[in-house]
This record gives sequence, C-alpha cells and structure tokens, in this order.
Amino acid sequence: MIAASARTSINHSILTADRNTHLKVAALVLAAAIGVVLVGFSCRVVDSGISRGGGERNGLVVEASKVNQFATRFGFEVR
Repeated sequence: MIAASARTSINHSILTADRNTHLKVAALVLAAAIGVVLVGFSCRVVDSGISRGGGERNGLVVEASKVNQFATRFGFEVR
C-alpha cells in the first residue's frame, strides 16, 4: 500500500501549483504561440503588385450598371 506522504498531489490552482506544473503550462503556452505565428505567416496575403501599377491585370471586371428606381409601398426605392 502507498503511504499518504508518497502520493502525488493534484494541483487545483495555478497559484498553489508546483514548479513542474508551471513549466508545463509555460511550455504549452509557448507551443501554442509558435503555432499561431506559423499559421499567421502561412496565411498572409501575397502582394501581386497591382496596387503599385505593375503586374498583369487578368481578372474579372465588374462595371457599374444604370441606376434603377422601383416603386414600393412607401414610395420609390433606388437600387
């Protein structure tokens, strides 16, 4: 049978936790921060140079249409 003093205690609070628990939490936070930074770098938007006037412009062009007026119950609506 295991003696009461040899049992491992469960840390219920970060304030009363021992050193190993603090190190585990710090390592987990560091790993999560590195993961967020890596995802942020991989999802960045690549500038194609169109805003500076360079690059090719082979995309869909949407032109503005004429203004239309529709009769509604409360008067005219412009769309």
